Amino acid sequence: MSDRESINGSAERRLGVFKTYKLYVGGKFPRSESGRVYEVTDSKGQWLANAPKSSRKDARDAVVAARKAFGGWSGATAYNRGQVLYRVAEMLEGRKEQFVREVAASEGLSKSKAAAVVDAAIDRWVWYAGWTDKIGQIAGGANPVAGPFFNLSTPEPTGVVAVLAPRKSSLLGLVSVIAPVIATGNTAVVIASADAPLPALSLGEVLATSDVPGGVVNILSGVTAELAAPLAAHQDVNAIDLTGADAELAKELEIAAADNLKRVRRPQPVDADGSSDSEDWSASPGTHRLTAFLETKTVWHPTGALGAAGSSY
Repeated sequence: MSDRESINGSAERRLGVFKTYKLYVGGKFPRSESGRVYEVTDSKGQWLANAPKSSRKDARDAVVAARKAFGGWSGATAYNRGQVLYRVAEMLEGRKEQFVREVAASEGLSKSKAAAVVDAAIDRWVWYAGWTDKIGQIAGGANPVAGPFFNLSTPEPTGVVAVLAPRKSSLLGLVSVIAPVIATGNTAVVIASADAPLPALSLGEVLATSDVPGGVVNILSGVTAELAAPLAAHQDVNAIDLTGADAELAKELEIAAADNLKRVRRPQPVDADGSSDSEDWSASPGTHRLTAFLETKTVWHPTGALGAAGSSY
């Protein structure tokens, strides 16, 4: 038997290697602290994979990682953050085929429609990458004052943001809620769609190879309500995006978030099935998500002594 025949023969008998999906926390890929998993099925109910079922401890670990990464990420130049986000788009482009398969299975789309969704998600990263060093020009500015002062308002990131990803749009919606949070210098703890978590977990692998510092984005999968409750009440979480919450859960989380005055972004009005995924993710995103988790800092600075002819500055 020749070498070629031997190789071909073994190829026919080999077993496929199933992908093990893991969480993405602090730049690493841990299994859930609880050791639990749950079955993920496609739109027809057929098994796709086992996803880690995160615990409250995983959520707390993700917050610690996000807080640790906040100083370096918020302190980076906006231009540098834009380069990093563009690198994410590059790496996602290189793994397009994998994401087309996962989106098609998760959302019940044809291959061509799934490809269009993945292309839009890549373009969305590029779009937000371009805004990193421009949002300050529309969200801040010089304020007119009657006196020898400069009065400048500048936007600053809020801090650690908990994000409930859309329930139906497993990639484009996911990117649309993550990218603006980190583009403006925040760090994120993301709860992936419980029904379609695989594109989110795979996105963690893209982020890990895209120059995004560990801890800037942390991705958890599991029961949304079980993970969102401790994040909404966590004293070191500064804001929460309730996009993926239904009306009842959103109300509960808003009450919990009030304890430390978290900034809250409410979900869109719910549709017929109780989901809040009524947003058109293919539409132009605008800047409202960029400004949702920014704080305004106002600084006064003297211009110098005034002489008879006016300011000497």
